[in-house]
Amino acid sequence: MRIKTILASEVAKLDSNVYSGGGTDDTAALQAVLDQAATDGGVHLIMDGAALVSGLRVYSNTTIECLSRDCGFYQIDNSNQAIVTNYDWELYEIKTRNVVLKGGTYNQNCLHQAHDVSPDETPYPDEAKKVLLSGGQHWIFGLEFYGIEYLTIRDITLRDFRTFSTTIGGFRNVNIENVWLDLPNRMHAQNQDGFHFWGPGQFLTVKNVGGHVGDDFMNLGPDEIDCKSSITDVLVDGVYLEDADQSIRMLSRGTGTLDRVTVRNVSGTYRSFGFYINSWFPGETYGDFKNIFIENVDLRQTKPNYDYRSPMLFGIGGNIESLIMKNIRHHQPTDNRTLFEIGRPFYDLGFNFPADNMPKMENIVIDGLTVMEETDSAADAEYVQVYLPVERLALKDVTVIRKNVEQPAGHLLAVKEQGSVERLDMQDISANGFDTLIDGEEHIHYMDAVHVRNIR
Repeated sequence: MRIKTILASEVAKLDSNVYSGGGTDDTAALQAVLDQAATDGGVHLIMDGAALVSGLRVYSNTTIECLSRDCGFYQIDNSNQAIVTNYDWELYEIKTRNVVLKGGTYNQNCLHQAHDVSPDETPYPDEAKKVLLSGGQHWIFGLEFYGIEYLTIRDITLRDFRTFSTTIGGFRNVNIENVWLDLPNRMHAQNQDGFHFWGPGQFLTVKNVGGHVGDDFMNLGPDEIDCKSSITDVLVDGVYLEDADQSIRMLSRGTGTLDRVTVRNVSGTYRSFGFYINSWFPGETYGDFKNIFIENVDLRQTKPNYDYRSPMLFGIGGNIESLIMKNIRHHQPTDNRTLFEIGRPFYDLGFNFPADNMPKMENIVIDGLTVMEETDSAADAEYVQVYLPVERLALKDVTVIRKNVEQPAGHLLAVKEQGSVERLDMQDISANGFDTLIDGEEHIHYMDAVHVRNIR
């Protein structure tokens, strides 16, 4: 096998602009180069300028390298497809290997693409029928890969994506690094998510990513579309949010599993929701969250953009074996949003869990929480709320400093009427300004408290 290296300017016009578009349609010229990977073993396409394209497809052993972020691609109006995707879509079998996207800007021109199309309207109807979203419609994603192994995406900017910037399903060994999401044309409630991962998947690394999104910045959804697949062995390290609607979602809804997941170093600003960790879809099953570890979170809230429910930092539910959240900061809150909302149902807050089929939440640990309040905007906050039974809840190393609170109000922990805690462990809790640290103590079956104080 030989990898053929081709300079784009030798075969294409490259008279476009990654920010404003225009120029000559270079799709056919560049696609002809990429197709050589199927016959010659592999292709390394070097983009030394900006190309106007409708959409490109790649085979195994393909590298697309842009020499700077002013090089890359601008998508033609009404293309209604991914800018780059792979030929052989498949969720349950790896058919594409060794693909690299390095450098450059990929601009989807979102104001001039459809939100979704029917499978028959896509350029690849047979494959599209395998991977559908939302009632049989296929959403228009920026980058899209299914059935892929050894995929690397690094040092690029994804700009003005129509729905999800990047969607990857049926994967193994994926590395995403130094990728920025740029969304000057954000549209309210139009599913302009960042990174979306569907199972089956294993060995995923995402490092030093950030930017602007409308909806989730990232979603780990193992069985979101098939109710059975799993994602395991995930490292997310370094997420920088720029006024994102939501931060990170983990969604397991059926019999699939999300396991061995570490998320650390998340900072920046968000509007409505921080972390959603639950099954989201009402039904008889509540997913399977095995071992999830989240560490070092400093997200600052801005004005919420969703009005169907109150904002929160962590929304936690579903079947959870072990969820550990460590070193969480809440700095100068401007509203009374909940920090840890445990056991509320999905997006439909009126959903009633049947008494004989409730989610099983075994071990939830909050280890290291610092809240610094400068005003009375959060005076009546209940920072940890429990709505359903939890076997073990631990609060460790918690500091709450409330300035300018005239009357004690609110609670650190509130156990609601249908909620309960079999065992509550509290250690090294220092707070002031709460009415009481715990509301609903009658719903706690056993409590072990060491070095706990609330100065009223």
